[in-house]
Amino acid sequence: QVQVVESGGGSVQPGGSLRLSCTVQGSDMNDKIYSMAWYRPAQGRQRDLVAIATYQGNTMYGDFVKGRFNISADFAEKKMYLQMNDLRPEDTADYSCFVRWFGARDDSWGLGIQVTVSS
Repeated sequence: QVQVVESGGGSVQPGGSLRLSCTVQGSDMNDKIYSMAWYRPAQGRQRDLVAIATYQGNTMYGDFVKGRFNISADFAEKKMYLQMNDLRPEDTADYSCFVRWFGARDDSWGLGIQVTVSS
């Protein structure tokens, strides 16, 4: 059974940095990932896209990131990272890892990890 596991969350002061990790466990070696992404809850919407990386090497960020975050992924190892710099109190949220697969496999979600930014 596929499990998506996030790590690296915690509490930091404004202006600080955190590095989130996402690891996919339990998948078959023939299951290939199309894209991996980070999401967080949004007021008035279900969630906001924080950052996404595709197997072709393309990346995209939510407008609120404004150059502060960097996403990287190793699709062969099925791991993804999010380097978050210059964190702000409004970045406080539960960050969830999302995996989209090639083929018919359903999308996979992690349980989420808390990031708290406060002084």
